[in-house]
Amino acid sequence: MRTRRVDAKSLLRFDLATMNHGPCLSADGRFVAAPMSRRVLNFGDMMTQTARRLPDRPALVWREKVWSWRELNARVDALAHALAAAGVGKGDRILLMSRNNNAMFEALYAAFKLGAIVVPANFRLAADEFAYLGAASRARALVYDSVFADHADAARRETSGLATLVAIGTARAGEHEFEAFIAPHLGKPFSAASVEYDDAMWFFFTSGTTGRPKAAVLTHGQMGFVVANMLADLTPGANENDGSLVVAPLSHGAGIHQLTQVARGATTVLLPSEKLDVAEAWRLVERWRVANMFTVPTILNMLVDHASVDEYDRSSLRHVIYAGAPMYREDQKRIVAKLGKCIVQYFGLGEVTGSITVLPPALHDVDDSVQGHIGSCGYPRTGMDVRILDDAGIECAIGATGEICVAGPGVFAGYFDNAEANAKAFRDGWFRTGDLGHMDAEGFVHITGRASDMYISGGSNVYPRETEEKLIEHPAVAEAAIVGMPDRKWGETGVAVVVLREGAHASEADILGFLAGRVARYKLPSRVVFWDELPKSGYGKVPKRLIKERLMNEAAKDA
Repeated sequence: MRTRRVDAKSLLRFDLATMNHGPCLSADGRFVAAPMSRRVLNFGDMMTQTARRLPDRPALVWREKVWSWRELNARVDALAHALAAAGVGKGDRILLMSRNNNAMFEALYAAFKLGAIVVPANFRLAADEFAYLGAASRARALVYDSVFADHADAARRETSGLATLVAIGTARAGEHEFEAFIAPHLGKPFSAASVEYDDAMWFFFTSGTTGRPKAAVLTHGQMGFVVANMLADLTPGANENDGSLVVAPLSHGAGIHQLTQVARGATTVLLPSEKLDVAEAWRLVERWRVANMFTVPTILNMLVDHASVDEYDRSSLRHVIYAGAPMYREDQKRIVAKLGKCIVQYFGLGEVTGSITVLPPALHDVDDSVQGHIGSCGYPRTGMDVRILDDAGIECAIGATGEICVAGPGVFAGYFDNAEANAKAFRDGWFRTGDLGHMDAEGFVHITGRASDMYISGGSNVYPRETEEKLIEHPAVAEAAIVGMPDRKWGETGVAVVVLREGAHASEADILGFLAGRVARYKLPSRVVFWDELPKSGYGKVPKRLIKERLMNEAAKDA
């Protein structure tokens, strides 16, 4: 497979027109390069196409309001006109800070149609963290939920070129109120900007588990492939009769997932508030005949463990997607037993827009003896090449552990304005995920863990994931994580942090006794601590960095 290298050129425009060539046949029958255009569909026009095909079908639901595709597309066009009149155009960055609502959804597509670049932020970020995104992206406009006024002020202080501010809700002096901003332009169709394959459309900021967050650049051409890939592998058969429930922030993975639903005319259903109301989620599944949703393991466990799961009709569910963090085998079996074979796992990073592997519903089974790839995250996604490479970049043997690397049209264009990060992330055309794992003889990928999660105890490499899988089998354990901590004798040793199920009891001796004999002795944690909950990021992940920091702080206090 031909792959694209990312160099240290300016990533501001991503206009590689001079490098784009198509095949031509020479007189002697050889193919030679000839210049050609790489123009592609402006991603925003996917909504235009759907609105033409299904004008009166429900497009978006939030609280008591339902917008048809005609109405939603008209509002997007009006916002694009308003932003253009304010001087925002192709290549400009539009910073977005909002809880899930219709205006946020509309702002995404308005940016796409303008040929601008949307920079969505998780609304759980602190004001100074948000301000960094504005400065790092060099944003020109900000659309924000008015409850985040402090965040808007911080961004304005740190971002010198930030000229246009649009408030969803109450606007202040010098700002535009969202509805008033778009009102003069309602009813005016907007002609989307012409774009080429490598024109940027989304700065997908990484979660920043190490150092400052980096802006992964997603392009119009790349995202056209990603939509087709996700529809083929994650929600095949999605159509205008489906509902798609959003239970996570639209700023990241959930937002990417909804783009695929727009392409097929499925109805996007937003929860009425930013907090997960499980009973309300199941009510909406029944009301809108929800066929698919994007979740992370933490959210999916909450949905299945709540009593309301049995109070509403959920027979419409075909694809309940989980990603973003590993799911333990015991949780998998419990969820399949409750929901049936409708859950879909994929492995991916923001840099690859999730397009690395897939484990479809048919391959989720409660019987461990049925399949030989239990515990895998699936096989390579359509059109993507996945390899396990060693430290020298050589492909590992079947079953041997190495770094999971990926190539193909789903891979991002590079990190914005960060040549050093690009040099580290790419090697010989392969994107290096930083995740460790192995591939079995059938081509299924098994994740061992993040390279950064590994610790060395007494000279042996320990990957906590295997021991965590065993630990979660204890009947009293709800959640668990193991991290390597400094140890005078062994260099590092594992510390298990455990959250018990409600009403359950267990001691450190109980936990360690349970693990004894289930994993090799050198993989056993030396200590078990009990917390009320594990720290989680805004996307439901459990950052081990935060666990280590808390353990270090607690150790310092004890000392």
